[in-house]
Amino acid sequence: MFRSLSAGADTCLTVTLYDGLVLARSTFESSMHYRCAMVLGRARQLDGREKLQALEAITEHLLPGRWVDARHPNSKELAATLVLELPLTEWSVKVSDGPPDDAPEDLSRDVWAGVVPVRETYGEPIPAPDLRPGTPLPGYVGTWGAGTRS
Repeated sequence: MFRSLSAGADTCLTVTLYDGLVLARSTFESSMHYRCAMVLGRARQLDGREKLQALEAITEHLLPGRWVDARHPNSKELAATLVLELPLTEWSVKVSDGPPDDAPEDLSRDVWAGVVPVRETYGEPIPAPDLRPGTPLPGYVGTWGAGTRS
């Protein structure tokens, strides 16, 4: 699939983040809070310096501060990795974040209605079993758990 995309096949990339459950007084009107983005277009393969810069950007987005400490990809790993760029030229976003949309006849029902938020948080770091004694936890890892990721 990725080789077809790197050859210029049309594609649609969709990402949805689930933010909560919306409990209406009827099951039909119950739903969820979400944020969704779609990008349409043609990807291109990155090589050389662009590829390494993209891998650094991905690493720093997911693991802030880690690129400086960890070993960078070697030539074998780079050869085994395909990195694609998808320009943001055609896109669509949708957000659902309101309260339950109950029908007027359901408002008199004695049933709880509202929103149950969903949060993604970091847990307590667990050291590798073969970590050398005394190896400190990097300061940036400690900041990851300071709040929620949305």
